[in-house]
Amino acid sequence: MDVYLLILGDHLPDPGTGTVVTERERLQAIVDQAVVAEEAGFTGVAIGEHHFTRYIVSAPELLLATIAARTSTLRLSTGVTLLAHHDPVRVAEELATLDVLSGGRAELIVARGVSQRTDAAFGVQDDLRARFDENLRLLLRLLEEPHVTWDGKYRSPLVDVTTTPRPMQQPRPLVWIGSGSAVSADLAVELDLPLMLPSTLRDPSTHRSVVERYRAAMGGGGRVALPSHVFVAPTAAEARATWRPHLAAYAEFADPWRGDGDVKVDALMDGAAVCGDPVEVTERLNGLTELLGLDAQLVMVDIGGLPHQAVLDTIRLFGREVLPNLTPSPAATARQAAS
Repeated sequence: MDVYLLILGDHLPDPGTGTVVTERERLQAIVDQAVVAEEAGFTGVAIGEHHFTRYIVSAPELLLATIAARTSTLRLSTGVTLLAHHDPVRVAEELATLDVLSGGRAELIVARGVSQRTDAAFGVQDDLRARFDENLRLLLRLLEEPHVTWDGKYRSPLVDVTTTPRPMQQPRPLVWIGSGSAVSADLAVELDLPLMLPSTLRDPSTHRSVVERYRAAMGGGGRVALPSHVFVAPTAAEARATWRPHLAAYAEFADPWRGDGDVKVDALMDGAAVCGDPVEVTERLNGLTELLGLDAQLVMVDIGGLPHQAVLDTIRLFGREVLPNLTPSPAATARQAAS
């Protein structure tokens, strides 16, 4: 089972003390968490992109490059790149640069993104889905091919363009489509790309129909991953007492319209959020693997002003007592047996 540390980088106060760390401290903490994740045995790290909000990371590629210099095995992914808002030529250059600097460890999760404020600021206010589709097709060509000639709707034509540097990984670094919609799942099938399911605040069972559609169209193949909020401590009581106020603060920030207070947190604890001692966390994550036939899981610990040391302690405990006991999906097991 591939397990990535997912970091979206909310910059919220500690709900218990009201303390807010500086922007520099927050960004440095993200780098430190990724380094500890490698030491703990995680497959990779995925860092999100947000703009004009209390999520602090607007340029995940820069953080990933910093992490690359301090790690040697960790896969380095965005989580996600808002591809409808970016020039695919520039994305290809940045991804390939990260791939070369890291010795072939770069990945990319791309998604359409939906934010009227971001759309307006980037001058993208129409046909987001069509723009995403076109940008993704061009990006894949630029990563795989030299001398690309191309003409589309949303940017000027290209004539005999070879982006540099060229990626180390061949035919290209791994690119995931991040979405839970049938339309995006169908696009992932058409382009033979893995599917990264969305939203750490949604009941995972709501993704079953899309996953089944994707797997059926891929002939049982493909790859599927799911992000989850996760917190583990030596005892279940300690885990819940420590994490609950931070989960509540984050849920109110990220999803204020869905339920209120304790009701919302209780629903999360029973569904999208995984919290407890190592045995409970292992069982629940293995249950998600079985439910959706997952090939990879993204673990999101750092939310709601959780103190940095508590995040590091959880990453280390997860690595020692949860990671070794996670089971691969039946699909992954079948593929390994066939190879």
